[in-house]
Amino acid sequence: MNLQNLINKVTKFKTVHAHCDIPCGIYDPISAKIAAQTVLKMAIKIETLENSSDANSLNRFIAAKEKHAELVKHEIDILWHDYFKPEHLEKYPDLHTKVWNTTKLAASNKQNVDSNSANKLVDSVDEIASIFWATKGVDYTDEVAKIRFGA
Repeated sequence: MNLQNLINKVTKFKTVHAHCDIPCGIYDPISAKIAAQTVLKMAIKIETLENSSDANSLNRFIAAKEKHAELVKHEIDILWHDYFKPEHLEKYPDLHTKVWNTTKLAASNKQNVDSNSANKLVDSVDEIASIFWATKGVDYTDEVAKIRFGA
């Protein structure tokens, strides 16, 4: 009898198995959506900053934009690596490209200030969110119109 079997016999611990890093149902693209909308809002604030001598506001806007662009990349990466499965790729063959393009848009928005690009980032996150919710049988597109930034 090895040590692990002895410990199990003495402590009466049951063996459990998990298939996810976190409990099922906890994945949600909302964090990526909020982060993308923050990137857009910061880009608009930076572009419309009237007083170029307001370095403090400019620095804060840039820091927030960069932080949230990085958060978009992180949250999309979690969905890609931890949630989406081969059967999702079979049903949505452009999912890999959408994830790739979204993370590239997030990186570009981290490096630059362009509200048009930030708006594309929001749209791109929405596309992934639509696919995510479709895998759960939910039509996300109706909800997007209700909560769309700026609408």
